Amino acid sequence: MAAIAVHQFAQSITCHAWSPEQSMIALCPNNNEVHIYRLVDDKWERLHVLQKHDQIVSGIDWSARSNRIVTASHDRNSYVWNFEGAEWVPTLVILRLNRAALCVRWSPRENKFAVGSGAKTVCICYYEQENNWWVSKLIRKKHDSSVTGIAWHPNNILLATTSTDGKCRVFSTFIKGVDAKDSRTGPSSDSKFGEQIIQLDLSISWAFGVKWSPSGNTLAYAGHNSMIYFVDDVGPSPSAQNVAFRDLPLRDVIFVSERLVIGVGFDCNPMVFAADDSGFWSFVRFLGERKASSGPKYGSQFSEAFGKLYGQPKHNINNDGVEQSRSRGGGVHENCINCIVSLGQPGISSTKRFSTSGMDGRVVIWDLENQADLSEYL
Repeated sequence: MAAIAVHQFAQSITCHAWSPEQSMIALCPNNNEVHIYRLVDDKWERLHVLQKHDQIVSGIDWSARSNRIVTASHDRNSYVWNFEGAEWVPTLVILRLNRAALCVRWSPRENKFAVGSGAKTVCICYYEQENNWWVSKLIRKKHDSSVTGIAWHPNNILLATTSTDGKCRVFSTFIKGVDAKDSRTGPSSDSKFGEQIIQLDLSISWAFGVKWSPSGNTLAYAGHNSMIYFVDDVGPSPSAQNVAFRDLPLRDVIFVSERLVIGVGFDCNPMVFAADDSGFWSFVRFLGERKASSGPKYGSQFSEAFGKLYGQPKHNINNDGVEQSRSRGGGVHENCINCIVSLGQPGISSTKRFSTSGMDGRVVIWDLENQADLSEYL
């Protein structure tokens, strides 16, 4: 078993984030508050309760360099929290939304953050030094439904989104005066703010949990149809692989290395996906199991997405296997896992530790250190 620490914080947890040194955790116990805990003498002590939102907090991110917390909520607001003295002081960010804010993420350089919303828009927020406040620019009229996931490319310019319209999109977020001109490389070199770089129409259902690989060369996201999608060479001529499985769908994914992805969701047990030397992605096993059962188990499909045809394949390779659904329960989590966070160090491309939280109110820390069958992918 790869789980090394389990703690019951609440009856249910919406989302969580770790402090830069990973000694404190901020989480939402499925209400309008954010609780901050610190581990003291092997016990978690609650230090602060952040109370400013009026409805459920749907997103938390804790910046690694500046030690600032950003929160987003169904009340359509976002706050940036700075630790001053002995208290966390909030600063309201005007998002100009008429629907709930659903997710939030700091950019790699922490000079911007993005907020996905139920208003079919993405807010890119940055600090205006002259006026001493946070302002937002909106990417609108690009999504046909709620924005469920956002992920920053390592270059601090490209932003990937997933939506309940089933599509994954990549946008440029270049803001004059905030981003350096030399930061625009690759497909975003000549793009303006809000310009859509690519739209991936691979899923026939809701899409969730988009993430970039550490190098930014691969994009992964999950579909509500029990599929996970891997896209290489994001740009005019990307290539995509779809891996289908017969278990419950995923809600979030992370890259722990260039060749290893962990997916979590309704199955209550993290799923491991890996790429071989030729770049072929496949399901490996559930993290609570030593190895996957023998024989064909999951179907996979390759497709070449090209130009603005967005996902119409040049050729398809189908390998449909037959699998008996495994019995659920008995794992570390007892309900849907809705959040997974890397516990890696800044500047290091791979990590062996990550944490998950879910509707069972538990936070679980996982370590892949002693997982011999996964070591070749790390």
